[in-house]
Amino acid sequence: MTTAGEEPTASINNIATQGIWASGFTINPAVVQVARALLAALEGEADEAAGTAGALPAELSELVAGVRERASIGFPRIVASDGIRLSAFSIKLNDGKPHPVVIVPAGWSPYGWLPFAYSYLTLAQRGYHVLAYTPRGIGDPALPSTSEGTVDVAGPKDRADGSAVIDYAQAHFDPSGIGFLGESYGSGISQLVAAHDPDARVSAVVALSTWGNLATSLYANGTRHLAAAQALIAFTGGPMEDKFDEETQQILTDFLHGQNLDEVVAWATERSPASCVKLTNKRRIPTFVSNTWHESLFPAGQTIDMFTRLTVPKRLNMWTGDHGAPEGPGLSGLLTSLPFPGLREPMREAYEWLDHHLLGADNDVSGWPEVSNQVMFTYRTAPVPGGTHRITAPARRETQAAWGDVSTGSETWYLTAAAGSGDGVLTEEAANGWSRRFTAGDLTEATAMDAVLQTGQKEWSGNPKTYDLEKFDRSQLLVWATGPLSGRSGVARRIRGAATVRMTVRSTDDAATLVAYLFDLAPDGTARIITHEPYTAADLTPNTDRSLSWQLQPAVYDVAEGHRLALVVNSRDQLYSFAGTDGGTTTVGSPGGQDAGVEIPLG
Repeated sequence: MTTAGEEPTASINNIATQGIWASGFTINPAVVQVARALLAALEGEADEAAGTAGALPAELSELVAGVRERASIGFPRIVASDGIRLSAFSIKLNDGKPHPVVIVPAGWSPYGWLPFAYSYLTLAQRGYHVLAYTPRGIGDPALPSTSEGTVDVAGPKDRADGSAVIDYAQAHFDPSGIGFLGESYGSGISQLVAAHDPDARVSAVVALSTWGNLATSLYANGTRHLAAAQALIAFTGGPMEDKFDEETQQILTDFLHGQNLDEVVAWATERSPASCVKLTNKRRIPTFVSNTWHESLFPAGQTIDMFTRLTVPKRLNMWTGDHGAPEGPGLSGLLTSLPFPGLREPMREAYEWLDHHLLGADNDVSGWPEVSNQVMFTYRTAPVPGGTHRITAPARRETQAAWGDVSTGSETWYLTAAAGSGDGVLTEEAANGWSRRFTAGDLTEATAMDAVLQTGQKEWSGNPKTYDLEKFDRSQLLVWATGPLSGRSGVARRIRGAATVRMTVRSTDDAATLVAYLFDLAPDGTARIITHEPYTAADLTPNTDRSLSWQLQPAVYDVAEGHRLALVVNSRDQLYSFAGTDGGTTTVGSPGGQDAGVEIPLG
C-alpha cells in the first residue's frame, strides 16, 4: 500500500531522470499522470482520486493551494474565425490588480495543452494570467484537451487562431501585457503569431526547442529528414487522413515520396519564423530561443541562422541533448530535491525573460549576453545501479555577446589515402591524388542516434551514447583520424561552431548520399559523436567526379588531451533519405589539385 505522495513523487522523479519522452516517440506516462493530478487538485477532487491530487507531495500541494486561493480556473472553448473550437485552459488571477497574460500554444502532442499543467501553475504563481490552448486539429479526439479541425502545421489558420486567442484573453483578463511561451510546435506558432498579429499585441516571446526554418528542418543539402517527419505525422493523435486536410496530406505525401519538393519547400517556408524576421524586428519583440546541439526534429543550424538575423532584444540558450529534453522537466513537474544539478536552469531563465519584459522585474535579463552555450558532456557523473550514470556537477556554460563571437578561428585537417589496409589519416598537410571507395546503401554502426529523441534525452541526463569505431564495417564506410591531440589544461581542441567537409565524390549511380560524422575518439577506443550532417549529390554523371562542400551542424565541444578526432563518411542514416542504389559504389577522394578535408571551427 502506497503512502500519501509516493506515486506522484515517483512520477516527478521519473520525469526528472528519464525525461518527457518514452520509446516510440510518445510522451512519458509520468508526465500525463502528474498533469492530471495537478488538475484534479485544482478542481478540488484531491480526496476522491487515489494517486492524484490527494497524494501530491507537499511542495506541489502548496503550489496548487496558492493558485486556488487567488485565481479562477476555466476550461473554455475559444471560437476561431471560421467557427472551429479550440480547447483551452485558463487561470485568472482575482486580486483586482493588473496582470499580464502568458498564452501557451500546446506542443505537437495527442494530449494537447494537458502535459504542461505544472508550468501554468508556475506562471500563475509568478503573477500572470495564463491561457493555454491546443492548436487546431492537434490531439486525440477522445480527450477534452483536443481542438476541432485539421492540423494547419503553423500555417495561416494557426496564425489567425492565435489572434483569436489574444482577443479572448483581452476580453476575459483585461491584461496589462501579452506574452507567448511555447515548446516545440507551440514555440513556432508563438513566434509566427507575435509577428503577424494584426494589432501587434505581443510584447515578448519564449520559444523552446523551436525551429527557425521549417523547410531546411525537413529538407537540406538535397536530403529529406524522413524520420523526423514520420514521427511528427504519427504523433498528432490520429491517422493522417483524419488529422490533415487534402492539401496538407498531398504536401506530406509528396515529401515522403521525394516528389514536388519545390512546392514542399514553399509550403514549409511560409510556416517558418525565419520568414517573418523583418516583422519581428520591426515590432521589436523580445525573443528568447532555446535549442539543443543534437536536435533531431529541428536541427540547430537553422534555428541559429534565424536567431542571428534578429535585431530585437534576444537570448539564445543551446543545451546538451535533443528536442524538449532540457525544458521538459521544468514544464512538467519538478521538486526542490532535484535528482541532478542544473535541471531547473532552462525554465528558470525562460521565466525570468518573461518577468523582465512583462512584469518589469528588475532582474539580470537586461545584462544577459545574447548567447549561452552549454559545452557538451562537460558534466561530471557518478555510476548508479543498472549501468547508467547521474550528473553530480552540471555541464559548463559559456556566454558570448553574439553568435559571431563563438568561433575565433579554425584549423583544417586534410584527408589522406588509407594507411596500408587501415583507415585514412587526418593530417595538417594536404595530400592529393588519392581515392577511397565503399559500398553504398546499408545502414551501419555509424549513426547519428539510436532513436529520435531518446538518445539525446539520455545525453541530457548524463548518459551519452558511446561508439566503438572498431566495429564499423569498413566495406560500407570510410574512417579518417588524427593522432592523439595535445593541448593545455586538459583540453586539446575547443570546437566552437559549424565544421565544413569538402571532398570529391563519384558514384556508379547518378546520385549519391553522403553522411559525415565527426567523433571524439578516446584512448580506450570508445567514441562520442560531436556532430554530423548528410549531403545528397543529385544529377551525377556515373563514374565522374564532382567536388562537394557542406557544413555539419554547429557544436560546442571540448576534445580532451590525448583524444583524437575521427571523421566517418557513409551513405545512409536512419534519419534521412537515401539516393543511389543498394550495392552501388561510392568513391571519395582528392584528385589532381583538389584538396579534401574538414575545417574545424575553434574558439
